[in-house]
Amino acid sequence: MAEPQPEPEPQRDIDLDLGFGSVVARESRQRLLNRDGSFNIHREGLNFWQEFFPYHYFLTLSWPRFLGLISGLYVVVNVGFAFAYVLCGVQALTGFQHDWMSRFWTAFLFSVETIGTIGYGNIIPVTFAASLVMTIESLFGIIAFALVAGIVFARFARPSALIVFSKNAVIAPYQNTKAFMFRVVNQRRTQIVDLHARVLLSRRKQHDNDAREFIPLKLERDSVTFFPLAWTIVHPIDDDSPLKGFRNFDDLRACESEFLILLNGFDETFSQTVHQRSSYRGNEVLWGARFKTMFNPPDPKGSISIDVRKLDDIERVPLPA
Repeated sequence: MAEPQPEPEPQRDIDLDLGFGSVVARESRQRLLNRDGSFNIHREGLNFWQEFFPYHYFLTLSWPRFLGLISGLYVVVNVGFAFAYVLCGVQALTGFQHDWMSRFWTAFLFSVETIGTIGYGNIIPVTFAASLVMTIESLFGIIAFALVAGIVFARFARPSALIVFSKNAVIAPYQNTKAFMFRVVNQRRTQIVDLHARVLLSRRKQHDNDAREFIPLKLERDSVTFFPLAWTIVHPIDDDSPLKGFRNFDDLRACESEFLILLNGFDETFSQTVHQRSSYRGNEVLWGARFKTMFNPPDPKGSISIDVRKLDDIERVPLPA
């Protein structure tokens, strides 16, 4: 007798998971991907030292916050060493006065000279305790400035794209039908080539409110060889589109729709691949609108330019039935 064959395993629906995990896809009621490209997922259960990774933290900070934090740490460190010099006694440094506040400011300025290896020589340590604090501060200053210089260099050398997405996506007329569109522009002077776009629609299944599906959207053009100006990415809403039958943003909001976008291209300046992510939720999609042109009239020499300030400019238009 023939041995019974094992039953085949049920085929897994690849649209149920995109790397977020089935629990997140099913339970989360917030957007999965923030507009700045960060994931809207939080981790708990890690202690401070497991989560603390200063190198990555300083690399990912914005420049204003990074400079502000470094400046704040610089002041705090000098204040701390100034108190250490003051605690060494009235005779610790030359120029110390009996007034406590005057001694503090003298010690603070000496700390600035020491940690920065400036060494004007108008203030010098006198006692052994002050010399010991000065030695510790000198060593700390060498290490600290080396670390800060390395992080600043890494921030400049790290390849990253600054592709800006339009504030809203639109449902606009397209040929004899309509299409989902959004616009991107490269805000840096770096040249990006071979730029690829991938757009997925995340939504609750129509017959199962607890399950979320991820559907790749077919684009009019999913890549461009050159990206010198702006690019309007278009998904035609034809008979095969998952957006077929949607009439307004209420339909998108009802199924908690979110358009997940991933761009990747080759940056000639760094000779490396760069990525950019973003998303649009249903209430960020404007129906019956299209983008205005970003192109300026040609100059007398015939050169063409775009105005990036017009990235979000739209105009209302009727949609085909």
